[in-house]
Amino acid sequence: MSLGHVLVATGFNREARIVAQSGVVVVPGGGVEADLEAKLDAEAKGAIGIVSFGLAGALRDGLEIGDWIVASRLAGAVEIETDPAWRTAALEKLPGAKGGIAYADGRMIDNVVEKRRLGAQADIVDMESHIAAKVAQRHGLPFAVIRCVSDRVDHMLPHAITVSMGPGGAIDGMAMLGSLLRRPRQLPDLFATMLHAGRALRALSRGTNQLQPRLAFPA
Repeated sequence: MSLGHVLVATGFNREARIVAQSGVVVVPGGGVEADLEAKLDAEAKGAIGIVSFGLAGALRDGLEIGDWIVASRLAGAVEIETDPAWRTAALEKLPGAKGGIAYADGRMIDNVVEKRRLGAQADIVDMESHIAAKVAQRHGLPFAVIRCVSDRVDHMLPHAITVSMGPGGAIDGMAMLGSLLRRPRQLPDLFATMLHAGRALRALSRGTNQLQPRLAFPA
């Protein structure tokens, strides 16, 4: 009997393309929680585990662009421990990766004050982990959070980035342009954010190759 698929929740299509591999089914959320949950539910049949994977924001000092966090626990809208065997396997395959706590409640945390406040209870934040956790709980599947840092705790995300996530994981270029035209002073922050994202995506690609097969799921 063949091994089932690992179900992956992520944000943008770019992340989804990077993580696509044999034995993996990827669902990009695009910031629409109900759609992500429905699509994950639909793909959960035949899945052997669910992982929240992709980029994340740092919530504490000492985490740099491209650093990997394999979470032991998720805080926020859902409180859950991750699967111990899966996180151990992922840490072994990702040299230099750190353990930690992830946070998710559906919001894009864009300002430094809020990041530091949440840093009292977690190390990284993303927008999909709580949805993936809910689906994992509902279907009785192992759950993991494996994320790569794309913005440091002291970096404020500009408005053009906060409006850039389109439904289904696409980048809403018109929303970004409109924001930039209305608030041109955010251009330096936008440029820095895009540079950081590029570095993080390259690290995400390298790490994905190291996590094969099936994102280190312990068969």
